[in-house]
Amino acid sequence: MRGIEGLNPLRAFMDEAPAIGTRVEIEVSGPAGPTSHSGVVLPGAAADYITLKLVNGYNISHPLSTVTALEVIAEATDEVAKNTSKIEQNDQLEKITIIHTGGTIASKVDYATGAVVARFEPAEILAGMPELANIAYIESVKLGNMWSDDIRPQHWNAMIAAAQNAFDSGSVGVVITHGTDTMHISAAALAFAFAGTGGRAAGRIVFTGSQRSSDRGSSDATENLLSAVHWAANGPASTGDGDTTVTVMHAGSGDGFCAVNPGVGVRKLHSTKREAFQTVNHETLAMIKFSREGIEDDSTPNSPSREISTPTNFDTSLKIAQFVSGPHLHGDLIDAAESAGYAAAIIHGTGLGHLPIEDQMNDAPENLALYEVLKNCNIPIIIANQCIHGPVDMNVYSKGRIQQEIGILGHGSTSSPEALLAKVHWILSQGLDLEEILSQNLCGENSPILNA
Repeated sequence: MRGIEGLNPLRAFMDEAPAIGTRVEIEVSGPAGPTSHSGVVLPGAAADYITLKLVNGYNISHPLSTVTALEVIAEATDEVAKNTSKIEQNDQLEKITIIHTGGTIASKVDYATGAVVARFEPAEILAGMPELANIAYIESVKLGNMWSDDIRPQHWNAMIAAAQNAFDSGSVGVVITHGTDTMHISAAALAFAFAGTGGRAAGRIVFTGSQRSSDRGSSDATENLLSAVHWAANGPASTGDGDTTVTVMHAGSGDGFCAVNPGVGVRKLHSTKREAFQTVNHETLAMIKFSREGIEDDSTPNSPSREISTPTNFDTSLKIAQFVSGPHLHGDLIDAAESAGYAAAIIHGTGLGHLPIEDQMNDAPENLALYEVLKNCNIPIIIANQCIHGPVDMNVYSKGRIQQEIGILGHGSTSSPEALLAKVHWILSQGLDLEEILSQNLCGENSPILNA
């Protein structure tokens, strides 16, 4: 190790600073005595500090004045060193296709900036997780490296096409790696695309992601992806009723279990927890368990009654406005959406699906103004459930019955707001009668099972 004793440590590092991305070993003198650390150099956490990314995924920072020795283990490269050796695959296993869109499961730390970026190539997946080759014969397709915040309906259509191409080429299932923030929306959209007309997909469609990037010690990426590939290759056949698409993510804060949840009945309900994905008015379909014996699930076989059908697409020219019912919902918002050419508006209603349209105290004329706008609006207005769990029921209170009288839709829906959004967009894309179709249970979205 190159000692720097007798020198001003700051001067030495200023003159011979290892490049960001260099793997080094340092010795540090601190209150507890000398310690050593090995890791990759990141931009300093502060002036006159050296910061390393350790092998366990965490960062450490030390003042330069405490560093007594430094040794370069490996020079900096454009990206983290990766194992790209050829992995032999067993063509006797079921074939599945991994469709890569981006997100945290496909992200790494950029060692030039210290930030997490989406840049995991499909070819790296098998090299990074060779256990996948024991589960299925893997092919991969890259649609992009997008954060899920940026995904739009045109990207749903690309996923639909990629999934159908995979089925046509012999894959029994597909795994779509996706950012978690909007994964449940895409999962719902593809469920309607493949099963909204009464048919079913030719194979299993599994969405998975991770809450923490794949090079962090606390990452959930590995178990999520292994579980997703297991389900895509070995899960029960899709019936088209609630299981056309599924999400596979951690079932708890620890390792060992992943939950298979219906794509039309799941929502991301926490921003950081591993078990962020929970069902909404639905039940978990199965649990996947990791043990010394391997991966197993508690699913039961089924016999699909629906015929395999050709998927439909979304009309990307359609715009659907979304508003939240509450103290700041005003009629001019609805007017603006109609004037801007939006095809429909979804309002996240309070309680059982209510809007501020009455003025009992004679001091809120804006409520009556909103009522008039809604009554005379020429675009469909649909109520989603702001409470997330439970139904939209506009029969219980007089206000709800008034809303139905002026043509507001959504009564009886048990869909999550996101599944309802995908359903409205899909119905309008197919040119169907929204009022007639909206209340129907097309592919399991309107489950009769309610969470108290």
